[in-house]
Amino acid sequence: MASSLFFFSQKPFISPQISLPKISLSSPKPTLSLFRPPLLTSNNAARRLSCKALSTISLNPSNYEFSDASSEMELRLQLGGSGDVSSRDIFVDAEDSSLKIGVKQSGSFVTLLEINQLYEKIKSSETIWYIDEDQLVVNLKKQDPDMKWPDIVESWESLTAGAMQLLKGTSIYIVGDSTEINDKVARELAVGLGYTPLSTKELLETFAKQSIDLWVAADGSESVAEAESAVLENLSSHVRAVTATLGGLHGAAQRADKWRHLYAGFTVWLSQSEATDEESAKEEARNHIQEGSLGYSNADVVVKLHGSWDADHAKTVAQASLSALKQLIMSDKNLPGKKSLYIRLGCRGDWPEIKPPGWDPSTGAQVPATTL
Repeated sequence: MASSLFFFSQKPFISPQISLPKISLSSPKPTLSLFRPPLLTSNNAARRLSCKALSTISLNPSNYEFSDASSEMELRLQLGGSGDVSSRDIFVDAEDSSLKIGVKQSGSFVTLLEINQLYEKIKSSETIWYIDEDQLVVNLKKQDPDMKWPDIVESWESLTAGAMQLLKGTSIYIVGDSTEINDKVARELAVGLGYTPLSTKELLETFAKQSIDLWVAADGSESVAEAESAVLENLSSHVRAVTATLGGLHGAAQRADKWRHLYAGFTVWLSQSEATDEESAKEEARNHIQEGSLGYSNADVVVKLHGSWDADHAKTVAQASLSALKQLIMSDKNLPGKKSLYIRLGCRGDWPEIKPPGWDPSTGAQVPATTL
């Protein structure tokens, strides 16, 4: 199974220069790849971006030590028992989002470490390195001194460890055509983040005392979508939760007019794709978003999945989703606070351009202060 990840913001902003990771995993897990962000605009002036999802590191973690002290970080790498090593034998190639280190052995350079996606960006021109006995010490400077790095590489462990400072408790909603996939990925995310896992399917079936299939057969898809919309309204004020929503025609998320309370959290669209390569996957995502034919196109993050699904893929897709959410929030650090404000004002449907207090969603007009 292969998948491609895209993310976008509904708020117009100047596109940041994002350096993007890539990973290839052996079968049967999916391959997730992301792309350098194109500048895409639609009629509502929303800015769409795409990014690569996962990172690779060609080194046993026990061979290096990493520490983060404010704006500067230190990486210590064991040089091993290769005899005397001088500075002339060391190769350090630092880019803003990647790092490669090699050592000359028997006349040729051997790669000691290669990270194609650092946790975040560094000031590559200010990288300093030196040899300390049997260790190579590399000093790195962050582009964002306020960002705490859990590790040197972007991984599932570092993404989940660093999510607290980014999400600030904001809940996450998983949407898409497959209820099963939504549920599996939501649970992986909840466990990794220490959030509460929730499922609208389970909540609805507990309330109705019947399965969703029987409910649809008896009362139709519209009835189920209305009921799920009511559940989402009740969940919209919850924090630190990952909610899996219903997929298919009876899911509220597929309907653009049911997104009022989904905007309360960050939304991830798990989109099953017919594309067979990266370019066609990107084009497919653009078409869905620009056409706005599905409610899912309102999502903050889009993950394109191609091929047959297996539950073993859930953690990989969850990691891709977190990577994209990190990139999204890093492009606008006010987003979690804006989500919180949206909730406090009553989830009126005015996302992303939040109207002043007193705005009436039913008429689109400002209510006079004397009537508030």
